[in-house]
Amino acid sequence: MRNIRAAVAAKHVPPVMAAVKTIFAHTDPVEVATQWDQVTDTFSGSFPKVAALMEEAKHDVLAFTAFPKAHWQKIWSNNPIERLNKEIKRRADVVEIFPNPAAFLRLATAVIIEQHDEWQVTRRYVSDVSMDELRAVIAAKEHATEPALSLTGSSETA
Repeated sequence: MRNIRAAVAAKHVPPVMAAVKTIFAHTDPVEVATQWDQVTDTFSGSFPKVAALMEEAKHDVLAFTAFPKAHWQKIWSNNPIERLNKEIKRRADVVEIFPNPAAFLRLATAVIIEQHDEWQVTRRYVSDVSMDELRAVIAAKEHATEPALSLTGSSETA
């Protein structure tokens, strides 16, 4: 979204962003991809830079559609990662100067471990129920891709 904002003039940002947001209003993966293509085609004449950005980023941005719908809103945003990075920066600013890179790495690791523990106990970002759905989908896909074993008892070789 930031890259798209940077590629258009300020007066065109609201309508362009409104068009892009229509992509995420759909609830079916096929509809999301179709809307992405329609918006990209719409921008190809007026905003070729935006259309090029969207064509290049389609696979990465729409990766969330491979997950259960309950996870979509959590996955398509990188806000939790940005918050974590902000917390690491806040704590590093207090120290100001680190004696060596390993010292910063220890601080950053401690912050990440602390955040992980908090997410596990107090703030489940993704619920256990929806994670169980995801595990079931993955198990079904793995089961479907296993080769069928022949149990005929014959020892013929090709």
